Amino acid sequence: MRRREFLTFLGGAAAAPSVLWPRAARAQQGGKLWRVGIIAGGIRTPAYDGFLQGMREHGYVSGRDYVADWRFADGRYSRMTGFAEEFVRLKADVIFVGTAAAVDPVRQVTRTIPIVMGYSTDPVGSGFVTSMARPGGNVTGLASSTDDASPKQLELLAAVVPNLSRVGLLQNPDNPNYAPILKSTQAAALAAGLALVPIDASDPQELDEAFAALARQRLQAVMVAPDPVFFRRPQLLAELALQHHLPTIFPQREYVDAGGLMSYGENLKEFYRRAATFVDKIFKGARPADLPIEQPTRLNLVVNRKTAASLGLTIPPSVYALADEVIE
Repeated sequence: MRRREFLTFLGGAAAAPSVLWPRAARAQQGGKLWRVGIIAGGIRTPAYDGFLQGMREHGYVSGRDYVADWRFADGRYSRMTGFAEEFVRLKADVIFVGTAAAVDPVRQVTRTIPIVMGYSTDPVGSGFVTSMARPGGNVTGLASSTDDASPKQLELLAAVVPNLSRVGLLQNPDNPNYAPILKSTQAAALAAGLALVPIDASDPQELDEAFAALARQRLQAVMVAPDPVFFRRPQLLAELALQHHLPTIFPQREYVDAGGLMSYGENLKEFYRRAATFVDKIFKGARPADLPIEQPTRLNLVVNRKTAASLGLTIPPSVYALADEVIE
């Protein structure tokens, strides 16, 4: 059941349907057919429908106003550079990246084609942009709030796991955001008086051993970092967590839909929908350098009541009261 609205972003609400068609008419001035290159870190998921929805909300019809060229890395980050080179040859007007792992490979190939981030972590610290307010260069888009999410995720785990003292962090070492996420999570754990144990997995075959290692080290709960390799296998991660009797908190609700215990973080579909606003502005002549990076004003908590019962956990009423959604 839903108790609050999903993420709202800085920058205002989407346009009302009554103003969509004039925008579409402007998009077609001069017979321009825009070409948007799209790089997905994993496979095609329903979250990407948010981008197409956002384009429709701004009056753009696929095939009439723009062509979307999709490329799926399937978790293999080495493919990103080849995708970028291909989009340069195709003379893409904008490159939309659904994962922060694609930003730097694309930047290394082109410093002129606008790059819109559908998701990123610490874009300033990662060197993608000069500042959040004035990005500079050819990169703009949206950024997550990992620094805000990590302390709350630990707080939520402490609320549902009795006498919590040791927490695991599952990450993909091939992800370029590995270091900043580890750093922010370690700082949050230290502040909360918890011991944090990082465990790595870079492909699906390593996930089973990773969870076995988490269990062997007698960790009481697990945080899962955002990563396309993980995101494309939510059911596997949920099953492994149950198999090893590990309460787990994830970054997106899709994991909880698949049987995970809790998620606290951004709604990727909403992120991608909002990214279309940046594409619209660039089509209308705005420079990425002048478009401020946006972050969510709030994050979402989703709880799976059935999984809690399977783990023998009693979710406190205070946690249910904070939940945006409870999956029965």
